[in-house]
Amino acid sequence: MPKYKVKDLKLAEQGKRRIDWAESRMPVLAALREKFKKTKPFKGYRIAGCLHVTKETAVLVRTFVDAGAQVSWSGCNPLSTQDDVAAALAKEGVSIYAWHGMNTKEFYWCIERTLDFKPQLTLDDGADLIFTVHNRYKNLIPTMIGGTEETTTGVHRLRKMAEQGALKYPVYAVNDSITKWDFDNVYGTGQSTIDGILRATSVLIAGKNFVVAGYGHCGKGVASRAKGLGANTIITEVKPTAALEATLEGHRVMKMDDAAKVGDIFVTATGVKDVIVGRHFKFMKDGAIVCNTGHYDCEINIKDLEAIKKRKRELRKNNEEYTLKNGRKIFLLAKGRLVNLSAAEGHPSEVMDMSFSNQFNAQLKLVESHKSGNKLPVDVYVLPEKMDQEIAGLKLRTMGLNIDKLTKEQERYINDFSEGT
Repeated sequence: MPKYKVKDLKLAEQGKRRIDWAESRMPVLAALREKFKKTKPFKGYRIAGCLHVTKETAVLVRTFVDAGAQVSWSGCNPLSTQDDVAAALAKEGVSIYAWHGMNTKEFYWCIERTLDFKPQLTLDDGADLIFTVHNRYKNLIPTMIGGTEETTTGVHRLRKMAEQGALKYPVYAVNDSITKWDFDNVYGTGQSTIDGILRATSVLIAGKNFVVAGYGHCGKGVASRAKGLGANTIITEVKPTAALEATLEGHRVMKMDDAAKVGDIFVTATGVKDVIVGRHFKFMKDGAIVCNTGHYDCEINIKDLEAIKKRKRELRKNNEEYTLKNGRKIFLLAKGRLVNLSAAEGHPSEVMDMSFSNQFNAQLKLVESHKSGNKLPVDVYVLPEKMDQEIAGLKLRTMGLNIDKLTKEQERYINDFSEGT
């Protein structure tokens, strides 16, 4: 069998140009590549990746390859693969199985193909690859060194696995690095979600009642960007502290049952199923727009929407008009999947620069641990805070920005617990 399956290899040149553009906006990852392309610390190691196939991901893949790794890749979402990027990676010799619009069976077939070359390391966004190893490829576990996880939902599930003794090899929670979730999740999700909504609808955001379900890092980013465009932002939450924070940031807070009656645009960002269900659809205004920016497509209960529809049609790409039995129309974007990746291009390269630098560093720590013979106990780990500061510092320098440093006297003062006020 060929070591790749993509939509159309003829798209490779177009994809290469897009990857080259992303590389020009990712100086931190470029610095890591330059640092390790001669020493090749990943030589002899095999990495299986299951992460959105975007131009930014391709830069990460190129960095691993230049650092000596063998790589096999699949997409972590059926609608997020950029076919020209997948073709470009295949043309460069990367073992990749991904195309836009695959069904569930094809999705898992692609993941399984990345495991055929018996990887020692896994790299996830949503933990589907790790789950596949644990459920159907248990024979690979004894030779697994470790894995890394990119997103909030995946980290949450892996921690539950670790607590219950179900996790069988160590994993770094890349998502929990400051230079990931305070930037990628907030600024990346905020901008790319709005981008996806606009590409699918071209509506005016200003003046709309813009409902965001969930006020975690991703929800904060979406609400902030919507508010900045003039929307009347409404937050729905289940966590009192998050709801209180949203209130003090100037957003209205209410239950989804109430928000459903007044919202014009709805975005789910919770990582939880059934956030918007049948009764909410029945409450909604004629013309309401509904979409999701959480990892999985279960936040919006589409079966409930299908059950109350009279008919549906696709008006624009990634925009389906549902006419309900009550005569009202609801517009569902990107089939309830990640609107920022399905209807747009995902997060800007500049924030993925830091996220993917963390991915590279986490994989490197796993390899260094293996080489030294200090095998990590099975658990979910967070990268050291010092590494966060190094990545942020390098990012600042590439932006032409400088910051102050503590003097020795200031350091002494901070660490001297005997000194009073």
